[in-house]
Amino acid sequence: MGRLFLMYLDGNVYSCKHCKTHLGLAGDIISKTFHCKHGKAYLFHKVVNVTPGVKEDRMMMTGMHTVCDVFCVGCGSIVGWKYEAAHEKGQRYKEGKYVLERFKVSGPDGTQYFIAHDAHFTGSDADDV
Repeated sequence: MGRLFLMYLDGNVYSCKHCKTHLGLAGDIISKTFHCKHGKAYLFHKVVNVTPGVKEDRMMMTGMHTVCDVFCVGCGSIVGWKYEAAHEKGQRYKEGKYVLERFKVSGPDGTQYFIAHDAHFTGSDADDV
């Protein structure tokens, strides 16, 4: 196995909740109104220290998209997904952008987002994630 090189970010950093690897800056958040099966998710312009999974087409609340899961390079946990392509013209602003699931990352102040075990989310933007 090769040597792992991590990028360290300065400022208000979102990090992997499992291993604390830096993932993104609060200033790179485009939207906080996204949802996934675990609750809130944030759309980021760019993230670091992730590796992409296999591209696949997924039907989401906003239509069909080609996406790939993104994994933390520190521990291998799935932390969100990347939009590779949008099949609808109105959704193309998402292409090349990343979504980090709030449940899977720690906030800039170290806080974590928890969900109630009896919570049932419907209508997520990523029903299969």
